[in-house]
Amino acid sequence: MRPEIAIGAAPRPVAARAFAALAFVLSITLALVLFTGAAQAQDRPSSFADLTESVSPAVVNITTSTTVAGRTEQAPQLPDGSPFEDFFRDFFERDDRPRQSQALGSGFVISEDGFLVTNNHVIDGADEILIEFFDGLELPAEIIGTDPATDLALLKVEHDAPLPFLEWGDAEASRVGDWVIAVGNPLGQGFSVSAGIISARGRALQGSFDDYIQTDAAINRGNSGGPLFNMDGEVIGVNTAILSPTGGSIGIGFAMSSNVAVGVIEQLREFGSTRRGWLGVRIQDVTPEMAEALGLDVAEGAMVTDVMEGPSLEAGMQTGDVILRFEDQGVADTRQLVRRVGNAAVGSDVEVVVFRDGEEVTLTVTLGQRELAQGEGMAEPPAPAEPMVEEFLGMTLEPLTDALRDELGLAGDATGLVVRDVAAGSDAEQKGVRAGDLITEAGQAPLSSIAELQERAEDAREAGRRSLLVLLRRDGDPRFVALNVEED
Repeated sequence: MRPEIAIGAAPRPVAARAFAALAFVLSITLALVLFTGAAQAQDRPSSFADLTESVSPAVVNITTSTTVAGRTEQAPQLPDGSPFEDFFRDFFERDDRPRQSQALGSGFVISEDGFLVTNNHVIDGADEILIEFFDGLELPAEIIGTDPATDLALLKVEHDAPLPFLEWGDAEASRVGDWVIAVGNPLGQGFSVSAGIISARGRALQGSFDDYIQTDAAINRGNSGGPLFNMDGEVIGVNTAILSPTGGSIGIGFAMSSNVAVGVIEQLREFGSTRRGWLGVRIQDVTPEMAEALGLDVAEGAMVTDVMEGPSLEAGMQTGDVILRFEDQGVADTRQLVRRVGNAAVGSDVEVVVFRDGEEVTLTVTLGQRELAQGEGMAEPPAPAEPMVEEFLGMTLEPLTDALRDELGLAGDATGLVVRDVAAGSDAEQKGVRAGDLITEAGQAPLSSIAELQERAEDAREAGRRSLLVLLRRDGDPRFVALNVEED
């Protein structure tokens, strides 16, 4: 008789073993997902309390007092015995007296000996400035220097003991999405903290040197001049403005980047004013059509529309050059170039790479000082050709004569082609060319006759280009325009 085999000893089917293995793998995967999620969650701060406690002693409330003149209107002349005579006399005599107007803002200490940073608009026109510290200490402040271009100001207080101060951080190292906190004096509430993230970087509002960090951390009136912190407690921005239809925070606030503020504050501390670099050129952005007309692969750089008496002229820069690099850094557009030049040291020798006649040319420019720059200089174009009127590229053109110079109020040695009329619907009209404009260059060379303009348009066609770059002057202001040469 065959021995019985116990049921419990029977081997498990293959399918069962596979299911068990799959279950084991899934359990490990789930554990890893949960662990990774927990680790990522830990990247978010559970509280801003420790950071707030560490930075608050160096953040200050600022109260300014300004003397406002009284009314200058005279009381109305009323008949003697009028029932309102005493009322009007008391009202106008009372308001004739000067009165004090107060404003509130924020700021922060950057050195233990009492230097403070705030916005220029917070202290502009103030007769007295009072600084209130987190611990209740109050000290008067004096203005060391201001920079309206970036809306920054440097103040100084005197105190026997060292003051708590903050360190600057690198705004360029911050990324969109990083956590930030703003500390200040919103609506006079004093030492208020708001948190958010960096919403965008590199924002421009109005100034040539703007480089704002946009944040959704609540910024309201009174926050102006206060610090924007990263999670290391470093100042990466100076809270300056908000975008709001109501005047209150809607989550679009702007802080001037620390990478701009540091240079400005250092100059205010050393000189009491700014010392910005100056090239001595007028520039405009390069459009795709202009790039195609010039033979540039990418529409980048800053096109030189005018070279003034100064550093660039002495270095050999020419109208029509496209500035591609400044101090070994690429130039994306005019705004970027203006910021870089402004941040460069006055008197320093810098290498500037320009695109000219299809080639890159390196120039060494000794920077001047923007604040002291005066006067303009330009290379003189050749003498004009004989007068003639002709239509070309959608424009009615005529070389300059003495009569035209008098008519247009131009200098006696001005040369070029006068735009007498612009055809409706033409490419020139769409590009903004107007009657009275003066065309001084075409194809980056001086222009004195319509024949020269026609030759350069033909040269552009033969080179396979659709556009010809011309330099217009209107009321003395230069501007490059790429005109379609396929139109005629």
